[in-house]
Amino acid sequence: MFQLSEVKRKIKHLLPQPVTDFVLKLKYLNQEVDGYADFVSAVRGGQGLEVGGPSTVFKTILPVYQAVRSLDGVNFAPNTVWEGGIQHGLRFRYLGTRVGYQHIADATDLNSIQSDKYDFVLSSNCLEHVANPIRALLEWKRVMRTGGAFILILPNKASNFDHKRPTTTFEHLLEDFRRNTSEDDLTHVQEILSLHDLSLDPPAGTTEEFRRRSMDNYLNRTLHHHVFDMSTILKLLSHVGFDTARTTTTLTDYFVLASKRA
Repeated sequence: MFQLSEVKRKIKHLLPQPVTDFVLKLKYLNQEVDGYADFVSAVRGGQGLEVGGPSTVFKTILPVYQAVRSLDGVNFAPNTVWEGGIQHGLRFRYLGTRVGYQHIADATDLNSIQSDKYDFVLSSNCLEHVANPIRALLEWKRVMRTGGAFILILPNKASNFDHKRPTTTFEHLLEDFRRNTSEDDLTHVQEILSLHDLSLDPPAGTTEEFRRRSMDNYLNRTLHHHVFDMSTILKLLSHVGFDTARTTTTLTDYFVLASKRA
């Protein structure tokens, strides 16, 4: 199957946005998020930040965009595979005519954003692209107020091109943090090149094209550094200071609702 991010890149410049959203909704046909009302309620009326995005999932089976008061976005570079060209300022268009502030900053270093600024943080299919997840999560937590909601979505490898790869252990993630692993890290690249199922990732091209893109990951951030399951996700969130309120697993994703611990 196509990864959502790659499908989005291919079609977003060809179709009007409402049509684009319709096509991307196909990923979520016959799926539902158990207790989705709790996720929506946790962010209702709040001011939030989305790391990565905007994300179709937050318009469809988890319709939080419709419930929030305001939403800003952050992405790592002025040009990305997923969003094309972006700029700082009131340019983060997340729902129809609704626009928030677009930050351009690495997920592990949000120094342009003050602490305790946001009521909630969203992240969908982003953390797997980060080489040092604990460092990123600590930054995301820092910009949230105490008790603020955190909605984290990560891909379920059973349905994507990572299905041959081993699940990353919590101990490995902890070691990445202790070693201060940077985002140019290519520790996993040989594993990825060996086990990435290109038959489920046609936009990645040939084996050689995929290898070249992977070796240039610092600029494009397309690699999945880590492969998660729910057990690892929950250990990770508890370690960095989040309390989990609700979880659900679908064919394509893991969904977690948590809050920033006092």
